[in-house]
Amino acid sequence: MKIQIINGPNLNLLGTREKSIYGDSGFEPFLEKLRAEYGDIVIDYFQSNSEGALIDKLHETGFSYDGIIFNAGGYTHTSIAIADAIAAITTPVVEVHISNVHAREEYRHVSRMAKNCKGVIAGFGLHSYKLALQSFLD
Repeated sequence: MKIQIINGPNLNLLGTREKSIYGDSGFEPFLEKLRAEYGDIVIDYFQSNSEGALIDKLHETGFSYDGIIFNAGGYTHTSIAIADAIAAITTPVVEVHISNVHAREEYRHVSRMAKNCKGVIAGFGLHSYKLALQSFLD
């Protein structure tokens, strides 16, 4: 099984930005633990602050992987182009958020992507990624 994790803008700053919301752990140490726990699954990782690069990665992996776990960050709430890219691919996508976006600012309550995704997981910290991965195994 091959899973692609894609993180969008500002998620390269995990562990240093807004720790009260996003925690104090960087993504790479978490990813190492996830790969160790699921050693029989190929877990690829990509992060970009650029909308076009995120779309390119969806196109690249969206026909050959078994699943995509995608945290589009702020683009979740604004990007029709990313929503269209998800609709255009055949690999199922799970939208993931570290924080509970519904307990935050009202503009974060709307996802442009969700209707094109297999599901949405939010509010469980980095564990949200593990829950998304588990959804592909069930």
